[in-house]
Amino acid sequence: MIVYILIPLLIFLFLPTPLYAQCPICIVTVGGGMILAQKLGVDDLLASIWIAGLNTAIAFYLATKIKKPKINLYLLAALTNSLIVIYFFATNQIVPGVNQVLGIDKILLGQFLGFFVISFSYLTDRFIRSKNGGKVLFYYQRVILPVSYLLLTSLLLNLFLL
Repeated sequence: MIVYILIPLLIFLFLPTPLYAQCPICIVTVGGGMILAQKLGVDDLLASIWIAGLNTAIAFYLATKIKKPKINLYLLAALTNSLIVIYFFATNQIVPGVNQVLGIDKILLGQFLGFFVISFSYLTDRFIRSKNGGKVLFYYQRVILPVSYLLLTSLLLNLFLL
């Protein structure tokens, strides 16, 4: 029985895997930030931004792993975020006229902003690489950009909107 667990674990640990679009480290960092925000009682808008950021990062990562058919990063990210919004509606976390900021539901606004912020960080990374011959400016650029953008967005919204 232990052989069935040990052999795949050893194979996983010793075989390198290529990383594309968004690396798993970024996904874990965004997920950890989301869980921490919810445990600290952070506003729904801010937690929703991190949830959408996590979903978008996962979708970007999965889109690069799907070989056939070639799938659009943004289409897959929009689909995963739409499924989360459906879940929020089904569990009555999104209720019309309740929990709003600027006349928009906080969770819906957070989902849109999280998708936009991660997409923008991905485009920023691609732009930086295109200007530097495919090289990064600093180590862990793919991790630092999305997390920094999410943190900055959360801070600005918390200071000026909430």
